[in-house]
Amino acid sequence: MKLGFVSALLHDLPLEKVFETASTLGFGAVELMCWPPGEADRRYAGVTHIDCATLTAEGAQEIRERAASYSVEISGLGYYPNPLDPDAEHRAAISQHLHKVIAAAEMLKVPVVNTFIGRDSWLSVEDNFRQVHDVWAPIIADAEQRKVAIGIEHCPMLFSKNQWPGGKNLAVSPAIWRELFAMFPTKTLGLNFDPSHLVWQFIDCARAVREFGDRIVHVHAKDERLDMDRLYEVGVMGLGWHVPKLPGLGDVKWGEFFAALTDVGYNGPVCVEVEDRAYEGSWDDRVRSLRQSKRFLEQYVV
Repeated sequence: MKLGFVSALLHDLPLEKVFETASTLGFGAVELMCWPPGEADRRYAGVTHIDCATLTAEGAQEIRERAASYSVEISGLGYYPNPLDPDAEHRAAISQHLHKVIAAAEMLKVPVVNTFIGRDSWLSVEDNFRQVHDVWAPIIADAEQRKVAIGIEHCPMLFSKNQWPGGKNLAVSPAIWRELFAMFPTKTLGLNFDPSHLVWQFIDCARAVREFGDRIVHVHAKDERLDMDRLYEVGVMGLGWHVPKLPGLGDVKWGEFFAALTDVGYNGPVCVEVEDRAYEGSWDDRVRSLRQSKRFLEQYVV
């Protein structure tokens, strides 16, 4: 395994500075955000470290050479919208950009594009699944042809009132993963596995790794702290009773998680994803969040 980080944390830095920061801090990898240029519609979105719509073969070669000069690999390209958005025009634009990100990954020789399956939050799981094949079949076919894996992150995207009641990502649990993988048996479709999203759903993380290990194509390292007093007040269907934290500062059982990863033979990237508000106040705080996360994770990944 190789430690890296998700570039959304360095949203205000140009690409070369992202590579330089990774190298200076001793990280061997970085997942680069590839949103279309423009305003973000939520926190941690809208970051464009590679503009996939304008990328050329020559530009891709230059990026690869620049990353290599810092001894940093690009672990994946990240674009995390809602491909099942109920607005048909917006949904089509998302699919079009996903195809561009997949094409960019091929040019960059990056093995994985990380994203969400998406969800219409007002529809049931069953009704959403009726749309999954139509939306995702051409995307997966394109990725398979280009030999790029799709890593589905399993965050429920259920953190605020505008994401209520069903959240904006369907692929949140083992039962749904099984159905997705039955619909798309190709190993082109896999998981971008993040233990923090299972903790607050009370899903056994290590068991999930062992069951779906052959589908894990990328890993995010983020923790989640459960606020039991808040949970008592609002219940599991309320908001604000679990918060993202740096690795080691929440309720993920990291030893069990990495034991399971080694049991299934995972040897890919493990990228720190910082969404901890306690480390957003300044540039020094953001750098400290990466240093602190790396120091903690080096117990398990050297």
